[in-house]
Amino acid sequence: MLIMEKNPKSIQAEAFRTLRTNIQYTSFDEKIKMLLVTSATPGEGKTTTAANLALSIAETDSPVLLLDCDLRRPSLHKKFNISNGLGITDFLLGKASFEQTVKIYKNKLFIMTAGTIPPNPSEMLSSNKLKNFLNEVSQQFQMIIIDSPPVIPFTDAQILSTLADGVILVVASGETEKVMALKSKELLVKVNAKILGVVLNKFKETKGKGYDYGYGYYKEYYEDEKDGEKLGKKSKTRARKRSSGV
Repeated sequence: MLIMEKNPKSIQAEAFRTLRTNIQYTSFDEKIKMLLVTSATPGEGKTTTAANLALSIAETDSPVLLLDCDLRRPSLHKKFNISNGLGITDFLLGKASFEQTVKIYKNKLFIMTAGTIPPNPSEMLSSNKLKNFLNEVSQQFQMIIIDSPPVIPFTDAQILSTLADGVILVVASGETEKVMALKSKELLVKVNAKILGVVLNKFKETKGKGYDYGYGYYKEYYEDEKDGEKLGKKSKTRARKRSSGV
């Protein structure tokens, strides 16, 4: 789900903001403008991760373009409940303009869906047309996030990783086999992809001491931020009690 929209004050949403910050610090010496999000196998949450990360960047008032380059099983349009009638494939084939294919979602978030599924995804993704397109749009946006197919079943992610400034590998906790995760890393390293790190997805929340503290802290912080008047009244009451010797 789009947790950044559904529950922006949740601990999960805060995790995406932390991810956003980590990427910014990773790119301190070398600017990361084009980020590829992928996974070892299908169903690990790469599209959800890409979508929420894009929303977290957009809330900083930075223009971000979210691209669905999973030309085999596109799902980005389903996450945002938008049309997939025209997308990046239609643009690359010259059937539609950039203005016709890009959707302004909200704030600074722009989305380009996959569009018509082609018979030759790998060839289209390795074309000079795509490379030139990415170079052009990189001048217009603060960040470009690319959702790609999984690494192991197809070569698409390897191809796209050579165009990106960095790669995030999404791994599903308790689902992804270690050998598959390592194989994904090996395939990306073979094409000299710059792997920035791994996102552990589908992690089950525990009732541990650390989690309780973190959840309670953020819950209290956001409640106080939301209800400033109540907080002010409570502070005045405490001050009166202190002055009364209570």
